[in-house]
Amino acid sequence: MKISGAKIVVETLIEQGVDTVFGYPGGQVIDLFDALYQSRDRIRHVLTAHEEGAAHAADGYARAAGKTGVVIATSGPGASNLVTGIATAFMDSVPLVAITGNVPSTLIGRDSFQEVDIVGITMPVTKHNFIVKDVRELADTLRTAFKIAKSGRPGPVLVDILKDVQTAVCDFEPKPDPVRPYPLSFASEMKLRKAAELINSAERPYIYFGGGIISGKASAELSELAERIDAVMGCSLMGLSAVPSDDPRFLGMNGMHGHFASSVAQDEADLVIALGTRFSDRATGNKRRFAKNFRIIHIDTDSAELDKNIPADLAIQGDIKDALYRLLPMTVEKKHEKWQERVEELRQEEKRRTESALAHAAEKNCTSCTAECSNSGIPADKRLTPYQIIDIIAAHSGSSDSIVTDVGQHQMWTAQRYPLKKPRTFLTSGGLGTMGFGMGAAIGANAATGKRSILFTGDGSFGMNLNELATAVSQGTDLVVVIMNNGVLGMVRQWQTLFYDKHYSNTTLNRKTDFVKLAEAFGARGLRAANTDELEAAADEAFSGSGTYVIDCLVDCDEFVLPMLPPGGSIDDMITEIK
Repeated sequence: MKISGAKIVVETLIEQGVDTVFGYPGGQVIDLFDALYQSRDRIRHVLTAHEEGAAHAADGYARAAGKTGVVIATSGPGASNLVTGIATAFMDSVPLVAITGNVPSTLIGRDSFQEVDIVGITMPVTKHNFIVKDVRELADTLRTAFKIAKSGRPGPVLVDILKDVQTAVCDFEPKPDPVRPYPLSFASEMKLRKAAELINSAERPYIYFGGGIISGKASAELSELAERIDAVMGCSLMGLSAVPSDDPRFLGMNGMHGHFASSVAQDEADLVIALGTRFSDRATGNKRRFAKNFRIIHIDTDSAELDKNIPADLAIQGDIKDALYRLLPMTVEKKHEKWQERVEELRQEEKRRTESALAHAAEKNCTSCTAECSNSGIPADKRLTPYQIIDIIAAHSGSSDSIVTDVGQHQMWTAQRYPLKKPRTFLTSGGLGTMGFGMGAAIGANAATGKRSILFTGDGSFGMNLNELATAVSQGTDLVVVIMNNGVLGMVRQWQTLFYDKHYSNTTLNRKTDFVKLAEAFGARGLRAANTDELEAAADEAFSGSGTYVIDCLVDCDEFVLPMLPPGGSIDDMITEIK
């Protein structure tokens, strides 16, 4: 059949199993949006308040659903507004197809109105990108984009389509099935046998896993390996939700703001089995000190990550699920009583240190700002601690709810504390660290799963993309936004306190924004909580209803995320309490 390029785009999306796209219309995609209108009974378009919000929503959809997210924007500023969202997906290995319109071929390269080289701009932050200049190549280019996005290590692909390609007409032959990823690469049998030898001779095995376990659907194999070899487990930020938080072998996230027991156990292990993780600087601290006490087996689907940040004693490239499945029968079932006894000592030490730090924090009042913050002078019984907020919200939520964060202190507190139960229920910007990620991602997750999204954010991060409240309300999104409002840019302020002689340069916000009234102005329900009783009441209301709620929680500006490895420091320099 002969149809326009715009209709080819929509038909190809439907062919690839896409049911929801996110975006914002504009001059160079009018034809594409007209085609979406004509097929609105077969594919849903979610109109966001800003293109960045659309990119984050497509990202959140992909993370929650395990499918490829799709975002659409027009040329020029529409396309360039996607860049932060594309880069966020790239850093966290999220499959995304970004479709942009561009000026007609006769105007390319002439500095035309709203012309921008989006292919050149996004080249460093995509797996691949295309500019389509011939309508006859459009369908296959889109199919290739989906194939690349979900193959191997997933990631974003951009397809830029000229205006006259969208209006041109040509034959279109739909395919019966979505494209399949490129064939998997499998681990070397010889290397797996060598890995088994190292594992079988270890006395203190520690499994360190990342987001590759989730994208590789290897949670069951991971847990079986830990049980078989009597290992304990820790993870990177991106690995959270791969195993339940209450798994008795799981010590939690490690690294800069990881759990004490998890980080110390890794350091005291004699063998670290790294699975689907990249040893980022936030996870390792001082790289020269990091692997001082243990050998490393590193298995990853992306060969570029092997020996990139930390040299491995044995580096294995291959599909993670297949590698673990084949490795399991090569290992010997063992018990390591002394190692488990030592790990239990570390758990108890962590508990003691945490209780001590919380007790110290409860004695303080928020009075130490050199420049007055909005919460200065609030007595201890009239404010909330971060862990109290997380515990109360968690008690009201369901195990399938999407837990989303922005970036900052609240992100780390949530990562440390929230009791996650299922894979793909924790959505956060790990690699790029994008403030403002959360609102779009929460909307996308709800669209993907139909389950409630819970966004933990700070007043600083929330200010980045709070305009997406309009989207959440308009779309009927079941969303609870929990603002840990400390009146400051908390993470930067923490560094200024510890390492910059309390020079609070531009981190005291002192904004006059009333988040309750703001929520109501957008059409959401706004609530405020200054103590546990008020938060319990607010949570009761928010979780018993539907739609979008915003809960403004007052927090001390001097609450710190602990433990902490100082910049350039190591496990030997861990800060667990501040007097």
